[in-house]
Amino acid sequence: MASSERVVGTRALATFQRINPVTGEVATTAPAASVEDAAAAADRAQNAFPIWSDMGPNARRAILSKAADALAAYSDAIIEAMMAETGATEGWVRFNLMLAVGMIREAAALTTQIAGEVIPSDKPGCIAMALREPVGVILGIAPWNAPIILGVRAIAVPLACGNTVVLKASEQCPRTHSLIIEAFAEAGFPEGTVNIVTNAPQDAGDIVGSLIDHPAVRRINFTGSTHVGKIIAKRAAEHLKPVLLELGGKAPLIILEDADLDEAVKAAAFGAFMNSGQICMSTERIIVVDAVADAFAEKFKVKVSAMPAGDPREGKTPLGAVIDHKTVTVVHDLIEEALAGGATQLIGGESEGVLMPAHVIDRVTPAMKLFRDESFGPVVAITRARDEADAIALANDTEYGLSAAVFTKDTARGLRVARQIKSGICHVNGSTVHDEAQMPFGGVKASGYGRFGGKAGIDSFTELRWITIETQPGHYPI
Repeated sequence: MASSERVVGTRALATFQRINPVTGEVATTAPAASVEDAAAAADRAQNAFPIWSDMGPNARRAILSKAADALAAYSDAIIEAMMAETGATEGWVRFNLMLAVGMIREAAALTTQIAGEVIPSDKPGCIAMALREPVGVILGIAPWNAPIILGVRAIAVPLACGNTVVLKASEQCPRTHSLIIEAFAEAGFPEGTVNIVTNAPQDAGDIVGSLIDHPAVRRINFTGSTHVGKIIAKRAAEHLKPVLLELGGKAPLIILEDADLDEAVKAAAFGAFMNSGQICMSTERIIVVDAVADAFAEKFKVKVSAMPAGDPREGKTPLGAVIDHKTVTVVHDLIEEALAGGATQLIGGESEGVLMPAHVIDRVTPAMKLFRDESFGPVVAITRARDEADAIALANDTEYGLSAAVFTKDTARGLRVARQIKSGICHVNGSTVHDEAQMPFGGVKASGYGRFGGKAGIDSFTELRWITIETQPGHYPI
C-alpha cells in the first residue's frame, strides 16, 4: 500500500493532515489506515515471503541496487516533502538522502555474506551446520527526525536477509516515508514484499499494537523514545517476539586537559546543533576538565554565536526549525530550571515560533534536569570535571548509553577512556554524531539493545539454526 493510494478494495481510506511546523499550512494529506488496513499490509508481506526469501542472493542484490538508484532519483520530491513536514534544512535532507542511499547499497552487498558454518561434531559421521535464515515479516517503526536514514534502516537489511517488511511511517512525515516505499516499488520487488502503513496520530497506539500482535510479524525494530520503546518491548514480549530498539540518548563529550580545543569546539558545535539537536546521538553534555574549562567555554561561545537559526526555506542559517512548539517549551523549561539552580547561560535567545536559537548553558550539575533529561533540541550543557576520573564518572552518570566522545591528544589515553564509558558507540577526537552504513549502530542501558548496520544487522534479522546430516548408521542406547 503506497501512501498515494486512497482505496482498499472498494472502500475509500480516511485521511489525516500533517501541518508544516514553520508555516502552519498543510504539508501533506495522507491515508489514515485502520487496524484492518494494517493487518492487510502484514498479510501481503506474509504472502510475499516465500517468493522473496527463495530468491538467490544476487537477485536480491540487483533489486536492492535498483532501489538505491531509484531513491537517489527521488531527491527533489524528498527535499520538498521532508522540509515541509519536519522543518528541516535542505542540507540535513541531502545528508539524509546520501546516507540512506549508501545504506541500501551496503544492504545489497550483504546478501552474499549471510553465511553459516560447519561445526565439528562429537558424533561420528555427523555433519553439523549453523545456518542463518530469514525469519518472515519484519515490522519497522521509524521516526521523523532523520526520516530517510531511519526509514531505510528499518527495512533495507531485513530485505537483504530475505525477509519481507512493513514500514510503520511516522505521523509527522508520512509523505517523506512513503517516498521511500515508492522508490522501492520502482525497483521491482515482488508484489507485497515492501509495504507501508500511515496513520492518524490518535490511532498510532492501536495500529502499532495490532501489527505487533499480528501472527505474521516475527520481529520488530523501533527507533524513537525510550518511553515508547518500553511499551513496544512489553507488547512484543507477550508474543515472545524479538525487538531491536534504538532509543533515547544523552551523549557526553569529554574534553581532557590535553585536548586540541579548536577541534573539540568544532565537534561539539556540530554534535550539539546539527538538525537543531534533534538527533539521537546529539551532544547533550559537554564534560570538560577544570584545567581547560574556561578556555573551552570562551572558544565555544564564539563558535556558537556564529550559528544562528532561521527559516529553513531560505537556507541562509545553519539551524532551522524544531519539530513543534512542544519542543520549544521542553527546552526552555530545562534551561530555566538549570539557571534557577545556579547555571549560567553563555548563548541563547528568544524563539520565533519553532525557530529556536542555539543555547549553551555552563556550570550545569548532575542535580539539574538539563544534565539528565534528553532535550532533543538546540541546547547543550557544559559540566566541569575535576580530572579524568571525574569526567568518566559524570559521563556514565546517566540512564542512557548510545553515543559518546572523548578529546585528547594522547590516542592511547583516549582509547582507555573510551573503553570505560558505558555506551554502544564512542569516538576518540570526533563528534558524537557519526553514522556509517557498515557500522554496528545501537546503544546500551535505556538507549536500547540490538544493532543495526553491517554484519551486525544480519544477526538482528535472521534466525540461527542448527541442522545436522547423519552419514553413518545410527547407534543409540535404547
